[in-house]
Amino acid sequence: MRTRFILIQTSHAGNVGGAARAMKVMGFDELVLVAPRWPNVLRKEETIQRASGANDVLANARIVETLDEALVGVSHLCATAMTPRDFGPPTRAPREHFAQFLAEAAAPGAVQPEGIAFLFGSERFGMRNEDVYRCHACLSIPTSEGFGSLNLAAAVQLIAYDWRQAVGGFALPPTTPERPAADAASVAGMLSHLEQALVAVDFLDPDAPKKLMPRLNGLFNRAQPTPEEIHILRGVAKAMLQTAERAKR
Repeated sequence: MRTRFILIQTSHAGNVGGAARAMKVMGFDELVLVAPRWPNVLRKEETIQRASGANDVLANARIVETLDEALVGVSHLCATAMTPRDFGPPTRAPREHFAQFLAEAAAPGAVQPEGIAFLFGSERFGMRNEDVYRCHACLSIPTSEGFGSLNLAAAVQLIAYDWRQAVGGFALPPTTPERPAADAASVAGMLSHLEQALVAVDFLDPDAPKKLMPRLNGLFNRAQPTPEEIHILRGVAKAMLQTAERAKR
C-alpha cells in the first residue's frame, strides 16, 4: 500500500534527516515536507548527516506549501498526537488502529484505500487542531505516564516500525549456523588431558580426587563444546603441563 510520511512545519533540519533514516530502515521512501522552516532543508549538512545514508529518501522528498498538496493521492490519514482532541477522530495506539484498518480494508466489498499518510506536527507546537480534524484517526504512541515527550524522528521510527509489522515485517538476517558439538570420545580425551594438567599444577590430588572430574564431565556435557572449543581446552591443558614442568626444574 502506498505509504507517505508528512512532516508539517518542521523546524529542525536534523529531524528531517532522522525521519528519512527511520523511514528507509523500515522500507518506506515517500517523504513530504509542508512549509518547513528552512526552504533548503533537504540540502543542509545537518539533514544529510542525520540521514546517515538515506540520501535516496531525501532526493525523492518533496516540499510543498500546504497540507492539501501533501495529501494528493492518499485516502486514509493518521495524525500523530499525544493529546486527544474533543472533536477530533478517535485516538488509538498505532498497532490497534492498523489492525482495525487492515481488517476493514480486507472485508468483502470494501473500497480499497489509495494509500495511507502519517502526519507529524511541528516540534514547537505539535499538530494543529484543524489538521487533526481532517484525519481518520489520531495515533498516540503509548509512553511513560510521567514523560511522554518524543523526538520527532523517534516518533517517525516507531510509527514506521508498527506499520511495517502490520503490512508484513522483514525477516531477520540469516544467523551463523550452529556448529556441531564434539563427540563423546573428544570430550573424554580432553577431560583426561585436563585431569593430567590439574594434577600437575597441584589443583587435583590424585589420591583424593573426590567428585571433581565427574562434575567437570557433567559441566562439559551440558555445555556441548564444539571440536574447536575442545582444541582450545586441550591447548590450555598442554600449557598448564608445560608450565608445571618448567617450575619443577
